[in-house]
Amino acid sequence: MILLLSLIIGVLAAIIGWQWHSTRKRSHSILEITSTISDIMKHDTAEKVLVPTDDDHIRQLLIQINRLLDNKQKIFADYARTKDSQRKMISNMSHDLKTPLTVILGYTEKLNQKPTLTEQEEGRVILRLNEKVNSLIALLNQFFDLVKIESEDYDIPLSKISLSEVSRNSVLEFYDLLVSRNLRVEIDIPELPFYFLGNKDALQRILSNLISNSIRYGSDGGVFGLTVREEGELVALDVWDHGKGIAEIHQEHVFERLYTLDDARNPNFQGSGLGLSISKRLTEEMNGLISLSSSQAEKKTTFTCKFKKLTY
Repeated sequence: MILLLSLIIGVLAAIIGWQWHSTRKRSHSILEITSTISDIMKHDTAEKVLVPTDDDHIRQLLIQINRLLDNKQKIFADYARTKDSQRKMISNMSHDLKTPLTVILGYTEKLNQKPTLTEQEEGRVILRLNEKVNSLIALLNQFFDLVKIESEDYDIPLSKISLSEVSRNSVLEFYDLLVSRNLRVEIDIPELPFYFLGNKDALQRILSNLISNSIRYGSDGGVFGLTVREEGELVALDVWDHGKGIAEIHQEHVFERLYTLDDARNPNFQGSGLGLSISKRLTEEMNGLISLSSSQAEKKTTFTCKFKKLTY
């Protein structure tokens, strides 16, 4: 009986000792985790909390802590990118507003010299002033359109529309301008009305931006092309030209707000850097994808929009 009692006491002592050791070990791990997190937060590093332990609960805690730290780093990185994007946007917007405003100021000052101007010169100045004011209004409208499209409560109604029909009508609207620029027009739009769930006005806006860009930057290639095609379960629209192409360094940025190529700052181009951003957002609102393929060696630039095909 005494032997049995001694055995029980020994087992209980071992259990208590093991629990004390486990508790102490767990407390040590928690203190180490707390200290590491404190250092990470203090020095704002991308370090992870790495504490060796055979305690499953502690391991699960470490996994969740490191997930939170990863998320924190992602939020900080996104914030830094957004801040940089806003800084560039403000810089570009300031440039795009300052240039026409300076020109407008120059024209108004010239008009103040009315006694020295002939009637013909005055008419030319007023015409150019009107053009600059209209281009400035168009730029501001594009900017406000983009802000509206990017707002969380923006929504466009979707219905069954024909990609072929809208594309054909858009080319017809620009046909005279294309011909006046001595561009050979190559159109491949099947009679089959490829349908998708979209918005006619939004698609027309996208096509208008893409065709205008192609005319503006690709006219020196002498050809403009538009293709509507099937791609598996998708319908695709290609707008292409044989201009000088877009350097690879620029290709991943062309859809950013107010991003323009160096030559787009040339007054002969009058690019605002907003059209492609608007096109991208409108494409996404219709659950589609827009992409760019450009080769300076082959001198070909293609913008492609893809949408989920409707079969009913």
